[in-house]
Amino acid sequence: MNRDVLKTPYLNAFESLQGRGNGGNPSWVREAQREAIGRFAKLGFPTTREEAWKYTNVTPIAETSFRLPSLQPQIELSNDQISPFLFGQQNWHRLVFLNGSFVPRLSRAPSGNGVKVCSLKAVFRSESRLIEPYLGQLIGRDADAFAALNTAFLEDGALVYLPEGAMIENPIHLIFISHAEAAGIVSHPRVLIVGAGNSKATVVESYVSRGGGHSFTNAVTEIALGEDAALHYYRLQQKNGNSFHIGTTQVEQNKGSHFLSFSISFGAKISRHNLNVNLAAEGSECTLNGLYLTSGDQHIDNATFVHHPKPHGTSHQLYKGILTGQSTAVFSGRVLVRQDAQKTDAHQVNKNLLLSEQATVDTKPQLEILADDVKCTHGAAVGQLEEEALFYFETRGISREKARKLLAYGFANEVIGTVQLDPIRSALGRLVFERLGDFSCLPEALKHRDQEKDLSDGGL
Repeated sequence: MNRDVLKTPYLNAFESLQGRGNGGNPSWVREAQREAIGRFAKLGFPTTREEAWKYTNVTPIAETSFRLPSLQPQIELSNDQISPFLFGQQNWHRLVFLNGSFVPRLSRAPSGNGVKVCSLKAVFRSESRLIEPYLGQLIGRDADAFAALNTAFLEDGALVYLPEGAMIENPIHLIFISHAEAAGIVSHPRVLIVGAGNSKATVVESYVSRGGGHSFTNAVTEIALGEDAALHYYRLQQKNGNSFHIGTTQVEQNKGSHFLSFSISFGAKISRHNLNVNLAAEGSECTLNGLYLTSGDQHIDNATFVHHPKPHGTSHQLYKGILTGQSTAVFSGRVLVRQDAQKTDAHQVNKNLLLSEQATVDTKPQLEILADDVKCTHGAAVGQLEEEALFYFETRGISREKARKLLAYGFANEVIGTVQLDPIRSALGRLVFERLGDFSCLPEALKHRDQEKDLSDGGL
């Protein structure tokens, strides 16, 4: 199909949205939207002829007809219906979004002392100048087609704004739900996290589905960290197997700031997450951990880019994948160390475990080093379970199939064990075993949602 034809429904939908006043967005947002739709019109959907998308074919997304949430019937959610997505934590702060729209009655957020955890639409109406230096500026004008599309259709989203020295003890949970009754819907969630100097917070960003209907979620998160700020950022994608998910997280770090990221991808038929981190000032540090599990004919793509333009920057990456069925996965990790970035410490590892003969993975770690006084390493591995390890379990009366699942869990636990939020660590352990297909071999501590336990040993 002609690429121009695939763009037309989105260009027409944008014109329709503009004709309705676009939700009363401020003038600077409307201008950013017009620029973004122009960029999308120029780029079109990416193809496998482009190096960055060589192993991920988005034609099924481009050729599917989706509708904006405003063209769908209204859907109501209850507290009981969102309960499965809360990790059993009623005391966490949370913002809930349904098909891209904020649901105030299901949300609860901190306030006071300059802290703002609210919908972007609320800020557009009252004090949009607060976020003008950040929203759309971090992602930049070089955004890919999907990020540009997100900006073009920006109507609502989540804001986490922490002033100088602010510290939020309880995690802030941002929950984006796609509802099956609205099959064929596209939503463009937007998140802006601003942590001023010496601020500290934990943000959990969840993308989930209710029911089995197909949908497309196209998400963008922008994160700006001031001097000596610290953010623990968890991103969990658990959409149903009929959905599509594309996401971009853009991070800008100031001097001495620390960014700790956990990217977890279990769901969607086709999923891709771009994580771009710019260590823009001396002494900034990031740790990027990721875990992805695929089954059936799923496809999951993780693309990371860490930019070291200044001295004494530190970055560590550990991504691991477990693949079953005829599924496919991609990891592309690029680290760029500029000439002035002396004393950089950058390490990147990607490991993949194939549990079927039909599963495939493409892994591409990249190091570009222009400085001469650095410590940089990268590595990738793809393999299957060792026969010797399986035999060891069998000699102790453990069936081969159960041994496979326990060893696979042990492989995943190198990432799971680094998760510092007990409820999420416990939930991940459960999810891994459920996906592996035998809940009976789950370590006993994980069989009870209300029991929190350090699982760093994987229960082995």
